[in-house]
Amino acid sequence: MISTPNPVFQSMRRRLALWYAIVTAILLIVFATGFYLYVQTTLIDRIDDTIDHVAEVIERSLIRSNLIDLESDFSRNFSANAQEIDADHIDIDWFSPTGEILWTTNQTTESLQQREKGILTPVYRTIHLSEHLSEAEPLRQMTEPIVVNGKLLGYLRISHPWFEVTKPVKQLFLDLAIGTTLMVFVVLLCGWWLAGIAMEPVRESYQSLKQFTADASHELRNPIAVIQTNVQVALADPDPEFQRSQLEAIERITRRLGRLIEDLLFLARHDGGIANQKREACNLSQILHEVGEEQKMLADQKQILLELPNLEPSLIVSGDRDRLGRLFTNLVSNAIAYTPTGGKIQITAQTIASQNQVQVQIKDTGLGIPEAELSQIFERFYRYQPQKSSKSSSKSGNLSTSGSGLGLAIAKAIAESHQGQINVESKVGQGTTFTVDLSR
Repeated sequence: MISTPNPVFQSMRRRLALWYAIVTAILLIVFATGFYLYVQTTLIDRIDDTIDHVAEVIERSLIRSNLIDLESDFSRNFSANAQEIDADHIDIDWFSPTGEILWTTNQTTESLQQREKGILTPVYRTIHLSEHLSEAEPLRQMTEPIVVNGKLLGYLRISHPWFEVTKPVKQLFLDLAIGTTLMVFVVLLCGWWLAGIAMEPVRESYQSLKQFTADASHELRNPIAVIQTNVQVALADPDPEFQRSQLEAIERITRRLGRLIEDLLFLARHDGGIANQKREACNLSQILHEVGEEQKMLADQKQILLELPNLEPSLIVSGDRDRLGRLFTNLVSNAIAYTPTGGKIQITAQTIASQNQVQVQIKDTGLGIPEAELSQIFERFYRYQPQKSSKSSSKSGNLSTSGSGLGLAIAKAIAESHQGQINVESKVGQGTTFTVDLSR
């Protein structure tokens, strides 16, 4: 049967996937922005370095030539350099000390701005050409004063095309935008998938909790209803003896209800990892003898032979003595409940030196459990009900299966809390064997 998705979990899954995508998008945008600015700054630095190199070459040439009449000889002295510079698409402008253009390789040059006159250090700027030349690429310019022997000879401007920055960064921006969008979309899909995986244990726990709550409510409803009925009957009958018998019945039911609540609390603490457990060296042989003596009376009442062969005198394990006693009490009482009259239960224990463990087996000659049921017997509130077949009805008619269905669940929880494990083997008509492995 396919279960209908729970709207609450679907909503949580959508929110988780959305948060994955949002956080990833923010991180990708921050990374892309930083990378974009880094590349842009690097390209600008490269252009500025080129401009600086050209300016340095020109300055050295001016100093070496020691020109007397710079205005008349500038074109002749730098004609070779101008041809080489033009091949690199770099333009040179020469201005007089008053800002007038004297010589240029750029037909669209702009005059020296007021703020560039009187400068003492190079000034860098990025400019866009006049409106009628709007299709032309912007320029990266550097303007610096040329001073020789303390005299201002003029201003030198080096212009470098800006397309070496704009073209790569535009392509980079497009690539980063497309890549970031695709990555966010992929992360959204992956987030939806991962959210489903993350929600699966929560969904299973939720379903287990619902089932546990329903089973607990069912188990609590019956004794409470019986208590209420007995109280009503006792109040309606003035006979003191009858009222006493009703109160005794209520007292028995209350004890049973108290045990059920204690079992529920134990399992809840175990699930929450808050079980308060003592750790001490425990003599498992002594614990098993005590459990055998306590359960022998119940076994004798059903004419069941409870065997406890001679055990090693010191089977020592580390754990909580009381809980280990409860573990084996639950297993033995379960065996007694499902073993018919005339049957036999045997408790054995041995040391497994190779694994540094103690192994305890509780074997009965009961009706056995079908293989299909074995995976469920440790579930809470599960009680195996033997089929009343014509062949087995005479043997199973005296079985007592009226417990709460928490005994084996508690036994498994105790074994796991001791870093151990519990396994079961069973064959219908031959009996069942519970095996508990505990670390020494």
